[in-house]
Amino acid sequence: MDSFSTLIRTASHEQHVEAETSTFMSDLLGGKLGVAAYARYTEQLWFVYEALEAGAERLASDPVAGPFIQPELFRLAPLERDLAHLRGPEWRSTLTALPATRAYADRVRECAARWPAGYIAHHYTRYLGDLSGGQIIRDKAEKTWGFAKKGDGVRFYVFEEITNPAAFKRGYRELLDAVRADDLEKQRIVAECKKAFALNTAVLRALGEEFPLSA
Repeated sequence: MDSFSTLIRTASHEQHVEAETSTFMSDLLGGKLGVAAYARYTEQLWFVYEALEAGAERLASDPVAGPFIQPELFRLAPLERDLAHLRGPEWRSTLTALPATRAYADRVRECAARWPAGYIAHHYTRYLGDLSGGQIIRDKAEKTWGFAKKGDGVRFYVFEEITNPAAFKRGYRELLDAVRADDLEKQRIVAECKKAFALNTAVLRALGEEFPLSA
């Protein structure tokens, strides 16, 4: 019998690949898009993480989601530093969410408020993704747009309080394996994981439409 963390990873593998290979992400990482596209993408992330972290304090005492609330993962403060760097000190006044981003953030907020086990699915797909694939984005962004290494512009991808990402990810998978849920609830969490990837891919698709490569 596969562990729950393995089940989640394999079940969402297809969607994961789809998100990573979206046209927008490929163009961005291929250096074909300007820094404006990167800034716009960073803005969209702000809405998602605002939804993830606004409910975190309340969930910290929840028996199911509580163990996952780890402040060293929080991304909102570094995201805001990046946005100030990318958009200037008045960045909040120009911040707008794409409809796809709003749908994504709304679903995260809904799970945080009503279904802590579902919140775990969003927590997992975001933070574990940032710790892994996010590092590729950071490296490319530094090289493409000349950001200081691990400095302003890419702080979102720098987890200063996690000195050993591999060990942290192992610990996180252990939390998933120990999650307090029966088999039916676990299936629902896996389904929500797939939904999280689909919501993320929809945001990337919308960004691709906003930043088409001129043929």
